[in-house]
Amino acid sequence: MSHGTHRYVVSINVAAARVIEVSGRRVASAIGKRPVGAPVAVHALGLDGDEQADLTVHGGLAKAVYVYPVEHYPVWRTLRAQARVALWDEPLPPGAFGENLTLAGLLEADAFVGDRLCFEGGVELAVSEPRHPCAKFDAAMGFRYASKMMAQSGQCGFYLQVVVPGTLEAGERFVVRPGERAVSIAELFRARVRPGRY
Repeated sequence: MSHGTHRYVVSINVAAARVIEVSGRRVASAIGKRPVGAPVAVHALGLDGDEQADLTVHGGLAKAVYVYPVEHYPVWRTLRAQARVALWDEPLPPGAFGENLTLAGLLEADAFVGDRLCFEGGVELAVSEPRHPCAKFDAAMGFRYASKMMAQSGQCGFYLQVVVPGTLEAGERFVVRPGERAVSIAELFRARVRPGRY
């Protein structure tokens, strides 16, 4: 199990959409999230100050908030250094994966579709589905095979639906209220990743 007694928000991250270069093409993306130092309002469609550029794959009620576990950060620091796009001791800032919430204490294998994350301030978010990496993720990580590495490792993070809106802030603790526990994010991700897709 993930560190059940130490589940909390490490960072809240938002971004406006901007044009980035992906595989030689200029496309709009809001993957470049940056930490917010103040409490942030959470609405049905996401966080104040945040945008999604491609609503066919991001956003909407079921994918209003994207979460990434802070526990995965050291692995990606190593991968980026091995790919020679970063120094060995170069930190990855919160939001580097395009996540709205960098969380501690809840990994993909322990997050089940329908589970509710109940935060101290009253916000409730329901686990909905895994994130699937794309070429924009490769661009954000700085190396070509980042999507493939995410697919192979299952370190995908997951989307949340807003059940009870309100305000969230960094450092806030949360508890998980179990749903049916029929399928975990890790299981659903493995089932959906097609061989040879990445």
